[in-house]
Amino acid sequence: MTTLRFDIATLNDLYRRRRLRPEDVIDAAHARMDKDQSYGAWISWFDAQGLAPYLERLRTLSPAHAPLYGVPFAVKDNIDLAGLPTTAGCPAFAYHPPQSAAVVDRLVEQGAIPLGKTNLDQFATGLSGARSPYGVCRNAMHPDYIAGGSSSGSAVALARGHVGFALGTDTAGSGRVPAAFQGLIGHKPTRGVLSTQGVVPACRSFDSVSIFAHTAADAETILVAAACRDVRDPYSRPLSPHGADFSAADPLRVAIPRAADREFYGDREAAALFSAYVERLRGLGAVISEIDWAPFGETASLLYGSAFVAERLEATGRLLRSEPDALLAPIREILGRAERYTAADLFDSLHRLRALQAQTEEIWDRVDVLVVPTAPTIFTVAHMQADPVAANAKLGFYTNFVNLLDLAATAVPAGVRTNGIPFGVTLVAPAHQDGPLLHLAARLTATPRAPVAPPSDQVRVAVVAAHLRGQPLNGRLMSRGARYVATTVTAPRYRLYALPGPVLRAGLVPAADGAPIEIEIWEMSHAALGSLLREVEAPLAMGRVLTAEQEVIGFVCSDPGPAARDITAYGGFRHYLRASVKSP
Repeated sequence: MTTLRFDIATLNDLYRRRRLRPEDVIDAAHARMDKDQSYGAWISWFDAQGLAPYLERLRTLSPAHAPLYGVPFAVKDNIDLAGLPTTAGCPAFAYHPPQSAAVVDRLVEQGAIPLGKTNLDQFATGLSGARSPYGVCRNAMHPDYIAGGSSSGSAVALARGHVGFALGTDTAGSGRVPAAFQGLIGHKPTRGVLSTQGVVPACRSFDSVSIFAHTAADAETILVAAACRDVRDPYSRPLSPHGADFSAADPLRVAIPRAADREFYGDREAAALFSAYVERLRGLGAVISEIDWAPFGETASLLYGSAFVAERLEATGRLLRSEPDALLAPIREILGRAERYTAADLFDSLHRLRALQAQTEEIWDRVDVLVVPTAPTIFTVAHMQADPVAANAKLGFYTNFVNLLDLAATAVPAGVRTNGIPFGVTLVAPAHQDGPLLHLAARLTATPRAPVAPPSDQVRVAVVAAHLRGQPLNGRLMSRGARYVATTVTAPRYRLYALPGPVLRAGLVPAADGAPIEIEIWEMSHAALGSLLREVEAPLAMGRVLTAEQEVIGFVCSDPGPAARDITAYGGFRHYLRASVKSP
């Protein structure tokens, strides 16, 4: 049970075959939560008695008809869950809601089980996960680093395997930044399609309930289950049909910020991972256009640098005036700015936003999707605590504009840093394009995975260039009875060099500033590998290669030589060849 992943497809399959009971899942979830207390993901949770009504209700449902049957989920603690207090990360603000938020009720109706309430940046104001009186929420992969916020606990609970999905909120990026830092899907729906009734407002005009999931398919299942037109929420609107599904467009038209406009605050590894991801898209046939980032950047600055920040006083204003010390210092600083704005300032902000919307809307006539880094960099907890306001502001560079411009967005994993922390990009499209965004996310994150271990008489080999399927030396594998297993990527610990010669070859060079490189995995007998080794010519050699899933033997190169060309940015040999053919 300890290795069971709680994604929807896995649980549904086991429930249908009667190989698992919801009680077993809850027991496993509680055991994992107990083990991981140092990560600071949870504020409050139901014990066995508190969960009994939800388990009893499942007796009236069937896994064949309730899509979320027996799937445990986490609820960010600014979303009401009856039976547990809502704190919004502030004990002095806490209250006991008489009923759950509309979005929680919808999910429970479909069989999901809410385990409890997760940690957050106080009043959902922050992107770090380090602004909570309930303790810092630490990165699920590397606890010295921040988890991202404000929906930090929800992302960490999912990444650590406590739940099958989680709810967050997203006004400035709170549902996307934590997803990127934990290697998850983070979907910020079209504003209003998930009701905010029963949600403590941050900026009510721009708030969205967001979804954390293991897969894009799970995120879509949750979105469809939770979406409704709710008359209690004045900003609610239906999950409208999206028209043509651009995820299958050929070619897919992708916009990215101009190179001169991209900001990574000196994080060269993040910059390299983003460039590699763009080349991966190009290799899939996407047409890439660079756009002027200025109107998006100015829009982002309005969220905290204009009268819009005054809306944050709706939930906190009374407490700020009566008990200012109940709010953490960075939150007091941000909210303190809000009180200086006038109604005239608000109208100035509204007019400027509308002008920026008009500027940005024209790009959607030319492209299907905008792709940006989810966050420009990541910080350690110590760095964030030493510089809480400035460091936090940097994290919203690529996220703050989305809700202001009424766009939908999906954060997807896009690589792994050398320290093991995931890197992510965000797919952005106009409102009501949730379906195409999630379908594209599914397409981009679908990586066939090799079996856990090869047969005992076989060895697994990673091929990089000339031995790939369809390439000149692939016959050397086929003639030895080798079997293709999967296409995958390396860990981001290598650079790829094209080697000159009668047959164009390439080799992996271990490097601290490496990137994920697309490779193929093949299986062959030990004898066949031995005969293949005799044909490997310098500077290539066979060595150990770490892939995204395992360590295998592969083509490496310790010294590519001065005539070699660094083609790491293309993300793989095939992508390099395609780009070379297209170049004049």
